[in-house]
Amino acid sequence: MHAIKEQFDVVILGAGAAGLMCAITAAKRDRSVLVLEKSNKAGKKILMSGGGRCNFTNLYVEAEHFLSNNPHFCKSALKAYTPEDFISMVEAHGIEYEEKKHHQLFCINSSKDILQMLLTQCSDLGVELRTSVEIQKVLKQAQNSSEQRFELLLDERDQKNISCASLVIATGALSIPTLGGSGYGYELAKELELPLITRQASLVPFMFSDEIKDLCEQLSGLSTPVTISSNNKTFEESMLFTHRGLSGPAVLQISNYWRPGDVIKVDLLPNMNAQEVFIEEKGKQSRLTLKKYLNTFLPKALVLQLESLWWPSHKDHALCEISNSELKAIGANLNQWSLKPSSTEGYRTAEVTLGGVDTDALDSKTMEAKEHPGLFFIGEVVDVTGHLGGYNFQWAWASGYSAGLFA
Repeated sequence: MHAIKEQFDVVILGAGAAGLMCAITAAKRDRSVLVLEKSNKAGKKILMSGGGRCNFTNLYVEAEHFLSNNPHFCKSALKAYTPEDFISMVEAHGIEYEEKKHHQLFCINSSKDILQMLLTQCSDLGVELRTSVEIQKVLKQAQNSSEQRFELLLDERDQKNISCASLVIATGALSIPTLGGSGYGYELAKELELPLITRQASLVPFMFSDEIKDLCEQLSGLSTPVTISSNNKTFEESMLFTHRGLSGPAVLQISNYWRPGDVIKVDLLPNMNAQEVFIEEKGKQSRLTLKKYLNTFLPKALVLQLESLWWPSHKDHALCEISNSELKAIGANLNQWSLKPSSTEGYRTAEVTLGGVDTDALDSKTMEAKEHPGLFFIGEVVDVTGHLGGYNFQWAWASGYSAGLFA
């Protein structure tokens, strides 16, 4: 049996945030667009994001909110498609949203609103979307053919081959594979000899194998505001203890900068110099125990664990009975708790993948591969990773839009 051959102007691999935005943008230029998704449903990562309410962008998006081997690469796309542009789309579709701390924007109702908005536009513009599609191979056609540059060989069951002038890789990355992400984009980049930046799980919780693991288990579910630092980067946010280790916004943020073997420093009393405060309180002849005193500032369960860790021999002593040197040592621990994670939880729970297709191989204005006309890489598969807080979605919208203008 001969395979049926279909032709499109643009084929997009991946029906996530970047892929759907690219499809909408290209279709508005009257391009025939086909979106192929390996999962059984479009936009799974959109649906689970923001606790089901989709932190779809941030009011303040700058290049400094992103990590890349080339920190300037993202600027062009982010300028071409701004948070205000996406907010206008959201408002035009009557989706209610709210601003939360750190200028993050969330749907008031559900992430489904954002996905439905994208799918409705795709449908209205004639974009064809197919799910549960496996691609066997991508073939490059003769270089002198600008009309149909690529041919996709699909799963044998489909008995279909698809050719296109522009091929857009929006396959996501290795993070949370259950939501449809994969390493396919990297494999394709390798086949076509595009350079890759080393990948690792990021925006991801830490795990421990020493005595800290037991402490975290005891405190599982407890959250407290902290300042957390690693490799000269600092974030002030809440930290969550889990049965495996540490999570919460502060930990996810610093995981972008942490590397295996590195130490993280946690300040449990942000904006307070514990050493000075302890000595001052001691000068008042305070009869309070350290535990009683710290219960004012920290969760009681946490203070109890820290007491066992740092001052077990003084648990019944009043502040005024503890030497200055010991109080300073305890204060230093509270402000500079030095922890060495054994690892992260990995791609299973990572929100993003750090690294990816080297931006040196791509045009920053169009997302097109410099050595492969008609081939575009967008979204998470590219070596551009945002901080927590809507930045990765904004990169998806912006890179998808930029490619859609030229694909």
